[in-house]
Amino acid sequence: MPPTADSNPATSVDVASRLADVRRRIDEAATRYERDPGDVHLVAISKTKPAAMVAAALDAGQRDFGENYLQDALPKIEALAEHDIAWHFVGDIQSNKTRDIAAHFAWAHAVDRFKIARRLSEQRPEGAAPLNVCIQVNIDAEDSKSGLAPDAVAELAHQMAELPGIRLRGLMALPAATEDFEAQRRPFAALRALRDDLNARGHALDVLSMGMSADMEAAIAEGATHVRIGTAIFGPRDR
Repeated sequence: MPPTADSNPATSVDVASRLADVRRRIDEAATRYERDPGDVHLVAISKTKPAAMVAAALDAGQRDFGENYLQDALPKIEALAEHDIAWHFVGDIQSNKTRDIAAHFAWAHAVDRFKIARRLSEQRPEGAAPLNVCIQVNIDAEDSKSGLAPDAVAELAHQMAELPGIRLRGLMALPAATEDFEAQRRPFAALRALRDDLNARGHALDVLSMGMSADMEAAIAEGATHVRIGTAIFGPRDR
């Protein structure tokens, strides 16, 4: 069994309740847009949150967790090492972070340079399964966002396909925030079209990592396979 969440049972109850609500939202959106709810995977974004809150989500059946910051993630990974967790690194990746990401994570969602992809491949421990990787796309061309321009993705995907220590699974995006549902859908639809174009060129990408607490329904409508949900499960980020 996962460890006890903490000395306050309210923490476990609150996380479990929020998690159940997110799962309900996923199931309802998938059904509404004629998708199989089982095809939409929830990645609980536990960045800045303590291991106790991850443990509470574990108690409620969650197994995929996302982290942005290695300095926060590594102690949690160590504390929960005996449990069946798939850790997803969802933040920007610098060269000096690749070894730890390659060693401790199952997924890297935000690769946008061949140098980083090559280092992750080379530093993946011998005997480990290839690291699952997504290319981050700056789908709205925002100056403040990382990621490749859509017209640069095909070249990087071709290069990454030759690296033995990683497995290119799909595309990831973090579109500009908006409360308008149809406006939310447009960049997600563009990412799906880009994925489909890459598959028509010979790739076999099966992942669209898109959608967060405020726009997961729009992402699911446009084909999200992995939604990255933090606030709706764990509350506002601790800064």
